[in-house]
Amino acid sequence: MKINDRKLKYSKMKKLIAVILVLNTTVLFSQDLCHTDILNGEKLKSQNLIEQFLQYDFSDLLSQERHTLGIIGDNYQRLYIKLIHVVKNENAPNEYIVYGRSKVKNNLCDFLGKITIEKIQETDREKFGVDNIYEGKSKTQGILIARYEFFESKMQKHTGVFSGVLKTKWYLDTKDKMQYDDMNKHSDAYFNNSFVGTWTMYDSDVKKVCNWADCRVPSVKCDFDLGAGGFYVSDKYLKNGWINYMQAFNTSPETEIVEKARQKEEEQWWK
Repeated sequence: MKINDRKLKYSKMKKLIAVILVLNTTVLFSQDLCHTDILNGEKLKSQNLIEQFLQYDFSDLLSQERHTLGIIGDNYQRLYIKLIHVVKNENAPNEYIVYGRSKVKNNLCDFLGKITIEKIQETDREKFGVDNIYEGKSKTQGILIARYEFFESKMQKHTGVFSGVLKTKWYLDTKDKMQYDDMNKHSDAYFNNSFVGTWTMYDSDVKKVCNWADCRVPSVKCDFDLGAGGFYVSDKYLKNGWINYMQAFNTSPETEIVEKARQKEEEQWWK
């Protein structure tokens, strides 16, 4: 074989290997996720107004009882999580001290930690609820972006640390009170109080994806939540803690099984 032919063959092999590597990398690391846009298309203003808005107390927005849905692990095991007490740190207005509880299967854990606000931005809004019933009832609205770190008690079983990024939509009413933004909760894509991050077991290399929010689970694989008008778990994941939920809210007609399932969903498991 001539030298030029060997060079040409070698060059083609290098290109083929490069293509294979790119394809493998795409398969391994590129994965489409759904329910990633908490703003639901609303335009975000670029300026960070954190100093202007830190005077307000956001604790009620985070701790009020709402319909929270969460997952942990690649199999999207159902996670129950509740922020029971959220208190603004008087010495650091961008920090909130948190006490809460988590549950996976039958394992119930307490946790303590904090939320640290990093950015507060306003948005331009065109829709103010059904038939714009909230129009004129707010001064402005926007999103809060923060880091969170919650430490489960080491005295309990199978415990670790929740950490990641929190996004919360808010609005300032005409009485200058900070409110939880549920103006457009009728929208199919609505969710709020989005926690996207991981759970890491103590003294271990075990780290799991762990996300939760109100009304939807954020940043999940698109084959998990198939609901167009609301949260709907696909059959693939039902066995991972979601059967009762689906019986409660996605089964008809009304039966004794449905009624019992709804009662279980309404239980205050954290108390």
